[in-house]
Amino acid sequence: MTTERMLDTELNQLARTLEGELHFDKVMRTLYATDASAYREMPLAVAIPKNESDLKKLISFARANNTSLIPRTAGTSLAGQVVGNGIVVDVSRTFTQILELNREESWVRVQPGVVRDELNMFLKQHGLFFGPETSTANRAMIGGMVGNNSCGSNSVVYGSTRNHLMEVKGYLSDGSYVEFKDLSIDEFKKKAGSADDSLETRIYRHVNQILSNQQNQQEIRNEFPKRTIERRNTGYAIDELLETEVFTPNSTEPFNFCKLIAGSEGTLIFITEIKLHVNPLPPKFSGLVCVHFNSVDESLRANLIALQYKPSAVELIDHYILECTKENKEQRQNRFFVQGDPGAILVVELSRDSIEEIQQLAAAMEAEMRAAGLGYHFPVLFGEDTKKIWTLRKAGLGLLSNLPGDEKAVAVIEDTAVDVNDLPEFIIDFNKILAQQGMSAVHYAHAGSGEIHLRPIINLKTQEGHQQFRLIAEEISTLVKKYKGSLSGEHGDGRLRGEFIRQQIGDKNYDLIKELKQVWDPQHIFNPNKIVDTPPMDKFLRYEAGQQTPAFKTVFRFHNQDILQHAEQCNGSGDCRKTELSGGTMCPSYMATRNEKDTTRARANILRETLTRSDKLNRFDSKEVKEVMDLCLVCKGCKTECPSNVDMAKLKMEFLQHYHDEHGVPVRSWLVGNYSKMSKIASYVPWAYNLVFDNAPLRKIANKLVGFHPERTMPLLQKDTLKSWYDKNVARTNDKSSEKKVYLFCDEFTNFNDVEIGKKTVFLLQKLGYQVVIPEHTDAGRAFLSKGMLKDAQKLANKNVNLLKGIINENTPLIGIEPSAILTFRDEYPDLVDAELIDAARELAKNALMVDEFIAREIDKGNISKTSFTDDKKLIKLHGHCQQKAVASLTPTKKMLSFPANYEVHLIPSGCCGMAGSFGYEEEHFDISMKIGELVLFPTVRKQPAEVIIAAPGTSCRHQIHDGTGRKALHPVEILWDALV
Repeated sequence: MTTERMLDTELNQLARTLEGELHFDKVMRTLYATDASAYREMPLAVAIPKNESDLKKLISFARANNTSLIPRTAGTSLAGQVVGNGIVVDVSRTFTQILELNREESWVRVQPGVVRDELNMFLKQHGLFFGPETSTANRAMIGGMVGNNSCGSNSVVYGSTRNHLMEVKGYLSDGSYVEFKDLSIDEFKKKAGSADDSLETRIYRHVNQILSNQQNQQEIRNEFPKRTIERRNTGYAIDELLETEVFTPNSTEPFNFCKLIAGSEGTLIFITEIKLHVNPLPPKFSGLVCVHFNSVDESLRANLIALQYKPSAVELIDHYILECTKENKEQRQNRFFVQGDPGAILVVELSRDSIEEIQQLAAAMEAEMRAAGLGYHFPVLFGEDTKKIWTLRKAGLGLLSNLPGDEKAVAVIEDTAVDVNDLPEFIIDFNKILAQQGMSAVHYAHAGSGEIHLRPIINLKTQEGHQQFRLIAEEISTLVKKYKGSLSGEHGDGRLRGEFIRQQIGDKNYDLIKELKQVWDPQHIFNPNKIVDTPPMDKFLRYEAGQQTPAFKTVFRFHNQDILQHAEQCNGSGDCRKTELSGGTMCPSYMATRNEKDTTRARANILRETLTRSDKLNRFDSKEVKEVMDLCLVCKGCKTECPSNVDMAKLKMEFLQHYHDEHGVPVRSWLVGNYSKMSKIASYVPWAYNLVFDNAPLRKIANKLVGFHPERTMPLLQKDTLKSWYDKNVARTNDKSSEKKVYLFCDEFTNFNDVEIGKKTVFLLQKLGYQVVIPEHTDAGRAFLSKGMLKDAQKLANKNVNLLKGIINENTPLIGIEPSAILTFRDEYPDLVDAELIDAARELAKNALMVDEFIAREIDKGNISKTSFTDDKKLIKLHGHCQQKAVASLTPTKKMLSFPANYEVHLIPSGCCGMAGSFGYEEEHFDISMKIGELVLFPTVRKQPAEVIIAAPGTSCRHQIHDGTGRKALHPVEILWDALV
């Protein structure tokens, strides 16, 4: 039996003993082969332990089988910390409890899988919060923050995670359970002098031995980064242990191994519980002074002035980031404060007890900067506007992935930190080194703490790119040493910077930390080859030098890139791992399952891997990709919310077309894609269709036959279609004298199922003085698109563009009732139609409006009067359609519904409803569909009194609300029609 077969046997045995999960299939191993770094290495397996008993079994297995365990939470590390060839142990789904809060003593005890922002949501109700805040705080977990010693934008006030880490509990590499906390001198001596030979005793004995040595003390103080640098994660933090009262006579700092464990990247202990110090909530008021500069150098000199005003954060955004925000729909809205094209913006946060005090400080700071010739625009922002600025700043990492080709802003020297007073000169020297190599870098992040995230633009698919990756790391490591800085400020050493730690702290100190790892973990069980004994930093990279892939012929166009490059825009930052508590739409399936496999990141990873490495002629012929794509609802949330602009819906649709080319279109998919054709046939005998689908026993049988869930109700057919009703009742009687004409797109869902909504739309527009014309057109193709039948959808798109291009313009727009249909003109058509129709499709897209958008626009123009509507008081709860949120906006819908004088509209903070076209009908997807609805939407709707109106523009959304809550949701047009007087 081969070694590989033997190990498979052992893994199978381990899987049977665990209460949690153990995966060693190719799919799961591939999904965990990367994080947010440039590295890739296939793990042996992926474990999702259920409890601490599983952890003990995993440690025993690793010891017995000469393998390793790689602790992982959100997997957003930038230095390859959770990439390796052992067993990845993902605790993000199961170790997620907030265990205890002590308000009087200001501490909280948590498991490592608690999300940082969700911890603060819990703490806020008690007047407390946990200070360190990473840019990934809405999905970053406390275990990972401890492992990396994370800081964040407010570290000028709250420091790093190390400063708040009070106690940890967990397992050492021999499986023994330990607790580390503050020790007095006597307690430390007792532990170090214990007669037993336990691993815990040995690690106390060892640290006492090395740090009591005067020569070692001198070497550590001489070679480690300056202690004035708050952000320093170079190697193991023996310099922090040295400054405790046990080893430094004048110190009052108690000894605590937590200082060492923070920043140790899961290499010393498997943590199960974490006790954190928490702070009172910050001052009630905060304002952002967003100072505009002509250059980065100018901003860094102004930074020294800003720090004199005791800010709670000082963050830099350079012109590269600002340019990227222009291309991202969500961030484009967040750059409202930008004047001109600044070379850099310094965001200075001032937190005080009154707005007046902030304004006075801001004015004084502006005057001092202007007197020094620094800055040209000083807007001060408060309230909701500040959230937009921080969202824009935090999106920096993902936005950098938007470069359309193979060149990317690479994380290689992005985490250097120096004394803040050294920062201006350091950056000058830094940029000189880049210029000598013919390179440039993006500058952003924590100016107030002496750390700027600097990312050079490199193509790692080339040999030259690999050489640049190494060369720039070597050069900058030397520069950091010159300033006695820290090569890692908050992102950790991992395998990216481990190679340079010897240079940073000297040979003797490096030998000390290697020895420390050996004592703590003699068999290298825990996350080996990180921090010490790392492989060369240019090995195990995600992209290989000279990497060749075929040209991919696709139905969709991917502008200035191919489909593989679009998938590669995902940098692994994990924005798609946020939960429903953080808001937004992306990613509904992950929100429901909390499985990495169900993230947008996982789908991009599996597609990238397959298109890069498959040996098949049709590289899309992959059951693995199909499996991981399965729970993508094609909701479009990622198109807007992913800062890297990864449009997973588009990728899935394209993938499915090529998969169908190889395997044929499944019957159910064919039926869904041809929904309009099937509905037209059924519409000749609507009573027969309704007899089946309005009768529960018959419906369940029929649903089962086509692969739909028996409990899912089906939309019924009306006596007439909207088009036939229009032809009989409206076409001949239209007020052709009206100067105001609109073309109504009669989508297939409204035409067959939502006829009454269609009628009310016509009546409403006529009552408001518009001539309504249904022009000649065919279906939008949304059903075909949702099932990856792109070639069929393309035919419809071509036909519609040819039919409509001559009549649709700004004065006579095309308006639609169903968001998913009309927005197809805006979203997919320009990338779908034949090349000669691109310009016409783009022009048509500009003037294809949801009816909500059209009415809101007419309100703004003064063409619709409030006197047309009732003064009655109504409260409306609005659930937005996913594609509307991604491609358009909920603002016009809210404006339209709020137009009657006493109509009040509240947005339901829901993401996707879970139906997503046919997804929620399908038998295997019904349960997950309802689970998504239960996250926010269903509970919110159930809480509403009967008199509250539930509004939802999408037909699928209204159906889901009905099936999930029993409430009838109305299309906004119905509500406005009912409001007419």
